[in-house]
Amino acid sequence: MRVGLIDSGADRGRVVAARRFAADGAVAPLVVPDPTGHGTRVAQRIAAGRDGLEFVLGQVFEAARPTSALAVAAALDWCIAEGARLVHLSLGLAADRAPLAAAVARAAATDCLIVAATPARGGPVYPAAYPRVIRATGDARCRAGELSCLGPATFGGDLSSAAGGRGASIGAAAVSAALLALMGPGLRYEDALAALAARSRYDGPERRAAGGGA
Repeated sequence: MRVGLIDSGADRGRVVAARRFAADGAVAPLVVPDPTGHGTRVAQRIAAGRDGLEFVLGQVFEAARPTSALAVAAALDWCIAEGARLVHLSLGLAADRAPLAAAVARAAATDCLIVAATPARGGPVYPAAYPRVIRATGDARCRAGELSCLGPATFGGDLSSAAGGRGASIGAAAVSAALLALMGPGLRYEDALAALAARSRYDGPERRAAGGGA
């Protein structure tokens, strides 16, 4: 199974191809070691306990600087060209940009599954808000290996990770890990949503008790 990872980097032991993309979408010089550790933690969560998994890495972060829609769009196109059947993005951009929307549409047309992180609260982020993207976040109710169905095409994953890290990034990685366990030949978007929903222990967003504190 070949998974596209668009992030800051990854453990090179599972990476079979890698390319770095500049803010303008151009291919940058050589891939650098993971500057933040974020992508490495995400990749470890996705791959935990799974043999035969290969990553194609689209590196779009440098240090703590934000990435751009052009860089993410170029990385997504490249991951598809490299044969990824699932592309994971533990990232979200605040603005809707036409080049990124077009890249997501191209990927969806190939029946590649796209999982993108979305915050548990707040406004939409991209590419998670685009059609035919599986939106994913963390859910404190979920124990190891559990999922929640939070709404249309939106799922929560557990935050217990030996790789460390918390929040939407790790929760989204848990959703991708669960999806990989469900994937068979030719699994399409609608079937993936149904399979994740059937696998979910919780239905609907977490609700706080009346009068409870923040």
